[in-house]
Amino acid sequence: MLVVNRHPGKAVVIAGNIRIVVLACDRRGVRIGIEAPAEIGIVREEIANQIADENRRATNNAAARILLEDRSPEAA
Repeated sequence: MLVVNRHPGKAVVIAGNIRIVVLACDRRGVRIGIEAPAEIGIVREEIANQIADENRRATNNAAARILLEDRSPEAA
């Protein structure tokens, strides 16, 4: 992990086309702005984790349904 100190108005550039700008710092936290090409998805980590959890649940539910269908009397 790269750790840098930045003041409001200063930025960090990633891969030449993603720019992260410090907008403000106060007791509540740091506000940042992210400039990136439209094809790059940007989501908060907690949202990404929630989506991954929901995808895992959906996959597990689908697998369970397939197993149940294979064991049904109609499948024999």
